[in-house]
Amino acid sequence: MRKRLITPIPGAPPIERDWLDVGSVASVEITSEDRAHPIESALLAGEKRGWRAAEPGPQTVRLLFDKPQRLRRIWLVFEETETQRTQEFVLRWSDAGHSFREIVRQQWNFSPPETVRETEDYSVELLDVIVLELKIVPDKSGGEARASLESLRLA
Repeated sequence: MRKRLITPIPGAPPIERDWLDVGSVASVEITSEDRAHPIESALLAGEKRGWRAAEPGPQTVRLLFDKPQRLRRIWLVFEETETQRTQEFVLRWSDAGHSFREIVRQQWNFSPPETVRETEDYSVELLDVIVLELKIVPDKSGGEARASLESLRLA
């Protein structure tokens, strides 16, 4: 048997040919945005800066799809290189905007310089998704950290 060990490229999404082009199928609502780190930087392929909120505190990123979508995979990357903090996020969806169903609620401890990156890769089977919402509490202790999102990919 022939085999070869390959090394994944840090920060690159796992290989997937069918990543959804979010820019052409959805609009996005956000509660805050740093001009140097707009939401497009987290949602569009080829962008490297990621999104960052302009103010500290809880934030929401909401994708509103033009037509119902089938989602099989949700890939998220969060990065924090400056502040030690415990972040919590909730990812939820709605099929007609009437009620939301939670996909995941996750906490993560960032401890720079050792622990600076959280990568989540969820296999899902969601039909007729109209709204996908990410709520981020950047610091559970109520500190001044700003929410950020390095990357969000959907398939």
